[in-house]
Amino acid sequence: MKHLSFVTSLVIALSTSSSFAGDAEVGESLFKKKCSTCHQVGADAKNTVGPVLNNIVGNKIAGIEDYKYGASIVALGETGAVWSEEELSNWLANPKKYLRAALDDKKAKTKMSFKVKKEDERDNLIAYLSTLSE
Repeated sequence: MKHLSFVTSLVIALSTSSSFAGDAEVGESLFKKKCSTCHQVGADAKNTVGPVLNNIVGNKIAGIEDYKYGASIVALGETGAVWSEEELSNWLANPKKYLRAALDDKKAKTKMSFKVKKEDERDNLIAYLSTLSE
């Protein structure tokens, strides 16, 4: 009976956990190393090379005010698409490939050329971004 309870608990825990269960502290460190050259976060953040990333998770794609996005990402935002954890992971893995697939446009362009190739790094970055609010 105890074995069954453990197995049942394990199945429930695994089925309800996020597939993006990254470490926000590790993500913060990665953000500082890999992202802060182009992006800012926090109360005094400003758009620079890239947009401010406060409240990005769950936000409309190309939805940061006062940032001059490229035409392709604006087109995707106009579809109502939002930055879910999955969308962010796919974007971070390869921004140009993601955008071209999402728009079904082989010529779609993005300003962001940087890629986060390792899935665990993407998960950690997304965990960190999920903690940010203005």
